Amino acid sequence: MNEVRYNWLMSTMKDLSVQQSLIFNTYSDYSSSSEPEQVLKNVFGYDTFRPLQKEIIQNVLDGRDTLAILPTGGGKSLCYEIPALLLNGLTVVVSPLIALMQDQVTQLEAVGVPAVFLNSSLDWDAYRAACDRICCGEIRLLYVSPEGLNTDRIRNLLHSQNVCVKCITIDEAHCISEWGHDFRPDYMEIASFREQFPHAVCLALTATATKSVRNDIIAQLHLENPAVLIASFNRPNLFLEVKVKNHPSEQVVEFLNEHKSESGIIYCFSRKQVDELTEFLKAKGFNAENYHAGLSDAVRTEHQRNFITDKADIMVATVAFGMGINKPDVRFVIHYDMPKSVEQYYQEIGRAGRDGLPSHALLLYSLGDLHKIRFFFTEKDSPEMAERLLQGMIHYAESRTCRRKSLLAYFGEVYDSPLADNYSGDSCCDVCARGPLPLTDVTIPAQKFMSCILRTKERFGPAYIIDVLLGVKSMRMIENGHEQLSTFGIGKELSKQNWFELCSALTDAGYIEKTDKYGVLYVTEYGRKVLFERLEIRLPVEFTRQLAFKKNIAERIDSLSSGYDKELAMQIKFWRRKKADEEDVAPYVIFGDRTLIEITKAKPHSIEELMKCYGIGQSKAQKYGPSIIQIVDSLT
Repeated sequence: MNEVRYNWLMSTMKDLSVQQSLIFNTYSDYSSSSEPEQVLKNVFGYDTFRPLQKEIIQNVLDGRDTLAILPTGGGKSLCYEIPALLLNGLTVVVSPLIALMQDQVTQLEAVGVPAVFLNSSLDWDAYRAACDRICCGEIRLLYVSPEGLNTDRIRNLLHSQNVCVKCITIDEAHCISEWGHDFRPDYMEIASFREQFPHAVCLALTATATKSVRNDIIAQLHLENPAVLIASFNRPNLFLEVKVKNHPSEQVVEFLNEHKSESGIIYCFSRKQVDELTEFLKAKGFNAENYHAGLSDAVRTEHQRNFITDKADIMVATVAFGMGINKPDVRFVIHYDMPKSVEQYYQEIGRAGRDGLPSHALLLYSLGDLHKIRFFFTEKDSPEMAERLLQGMIHYAESRTCRRKSLLAYFGEVYDSPLADNYSGDSCCDVCARGPLPLTDVTIPAQKFMSCILRTKERFGPAYIIDVLLGVKSMRMIENGHEQLSTFGIGKELSKQNWFELCSALTDAGYIEKTDKYGVLYVTEYGRKVLFERLEIRLPVEFTRQLAFKKNIAERIDSLSSGYDKELAMQIKFWRRKKADEEDVAPYVIFGDRTLIEITKAKPHSIEELMKCYGIGQSKAQKYGPSIIQIVDSLT
């Protein structure tokens, strides 16, 4: 923790300012008779709830245990923050990462909500000061890790005479399930803690949970007759794209050139890949940082802070990065390597566009990635489960129908948007964007492909078959003697990417199939009949495929912002950046881009007009209103 942040934290914990005291007194007046909508508007500056938020909040206020599945960016935090201000007691939030706790508390403090965290980042004086505030009844929300929750120190604190635990919230609740994608044994201890406070309502929240994971969460937490609320997994502002990996570093550069100055995350499989790609991007002039478990805590903290505070545009990282990030203006997420499961993929792409503005998710797909993933299956308790999860990801990546429909179907949700079938309007994925493909005569290349599968004895996957067709003389090829095959090198008229496209089309049409376990190709009976009888093969493929959807995200945002004043926005952004540096917080803590757009459209000339803008509650209006209004008045 740097010195400025430390001094600010100490002063906040030990001596509430007059402004914070006034705000606290205001929140002390809230009771169960107050309306959640009142808190939503006056404190957080929002006019309406997002889907299921009000129902979840009401369940908590009614004392009913609840499991809520809301997509990333769906507003999970408000589901316990608002009840915390209405219940007469303490809400304990179990959160997996220190960075996540700190970020949540910082944002709550920005709107005047009394909250603290207890973890190893605090020195003893700051830790005691936070405990004193809890014991005095000043605090409404306490953030603690599952490891910390299991210590006698914190459990004794929460059993203190003046402490009344009203709500226990488990964030990232999928971590408690061994069927989930991010199981953490420390979460298993939460149930014993919950039993010590039988009268406290329990709220479990996560963004990704299949039916088996949901059932496991309920069982592990001993939820009593819980309400299970599942919001749509659809994130309509996310454009989904999958590309066959071909010179991936150059593909990334091409993408970044189309998204200049935008904030984004690039996920890689290994630490080595993270470091190499980061250096490559820096050499190309991009403002990038790296993040993985091999770096020291100090370096990781510095790099994460640079990204959060917009001092770095791009974070190149392993899966070690992201769960604790609440940055709303991430405009893109790139998967440089294949994720291990659809759950992991969904969780990670959900870090883009949390503010609801248009964002992009790009997956670079290579069958070679599967070998790297499977190599680590032996370290897992259940290789069969790992393979099942991986197969779900392969199915998504190779889908030739609407990716959003495929993604939502994995979570048991039917996507019935006409865009997915009619390819009309603003497309939601690369498949829909390119539109329906015409049937093309691919008889000759299809015959070559199926013949090559048969001549290699149906023992290899697509990548190897394509190498044979392209005449790649690898050591493996020579050892197998396949450079002597009649099909060796007969497919040079198509690129590797086009051969993968044809393979996918042949699979969809039922000419060939792939084994579940290792992805080995074989020719079906139908395929053999067509091949041996030399029948014509016409498939929906386009070898010179061009993505129709090429709008820059910034342009899409502008198109959604009729009346958007760019000059005013530039001045307010400059002020926001300066104010964030003064307060040692991320710019989005002051307010996010969506609020910025609304201010530039509304051009408020009074506090009352400013409070009509999205994300501006009483505290921020009083704190920042005069400066914003002065900027607006000077330019309008």
